[in-house]
Amino acid sequence: MTAFTALVLAGSRGEPDAVSAYAGVSHKGLIELGGRTLLERVVTALSDAGAAHIGVSTADAGVIAALDRIKVAARLEALPASPSPSLSVRQGAEALGLPVLVTTVDHALLQPEWVTRFLADVPAQADVAALLAPEAAVRAAAPETQRSYMRFADGRYSGCNLFYLRNRRALAVIDLWRTIETHRKQPWKIAALLGPGMLLGYLTGRLTLDQAVARLGAKAAVTAAAVRTPYGLAAIDVDKPADLDLVRQIAGR
Repeated sequence: MTAFTALVLAGSRGEPDAVSAYAGVSHKGLIELGGRTLLERVVTALSDAGAAHIGVSTADAGVIAALDRIKVAARLEALPASPSPSLSVRQGAEALGLPVLVTTVDHALLQPEWVTRFLADVPAQADVAALLAPEAAVRAAAPETQRSYMRFADGRYSGCNLFYLRNRRALAVIDLWRTIETHRKQPWKIAALLGPGMLLGYLTGRLTLDQAVARLGAKAAVTAAAVRTPYGLAAIDVDKPADLDLVRQIAGR
């Protein structure tokens, strides 16, 4: 098992979080699931997958205190967070060094094998890669889930909150990310921002996932890759109270 460095985003967008309020805690990372906080579950999965150094990007005192109590093989470090996830990634990557695997603290069901499979499947030539799950895999794993899917010529896919940044060239993607952050739930608007050819290809269903990711990478002058996962549960994070109910149900199976 090859050691790697990981960054966990546990910041805030500066607005009240409905999931934290629903769970009665100050931060999503402190929500308990199966007797462990989401923070502990994510950090433990990364450590078990081979992470030697894990940075947690956060401004929450409770999360920082909880991090000090987690016992894993990896070295843990609290890093300052920005209200913008993209800026937190840039700051975290520069603090930890590259390459780095990036995920989020609300990746409640994260499993070590998802991480190791992703890292093994990242193409050697890719500067940056993202993990996505085909709709069929997501629905087979959790028929009751309501996810956002991006539609392409070769099917519909849901993001899995796992990214790999290989080198400093990959940081150029973050600048592009900052531009499209506000439209993360509206892929057609993202396509429009990237030019008429991208928009037309997306709206007419002619654009494949790999073509779309390659064009996104080209906009940032990097080689980008989409990695498909067979693990449908990898697409489930905790964005809203219904997601928390679902992961609690799944974890209790």
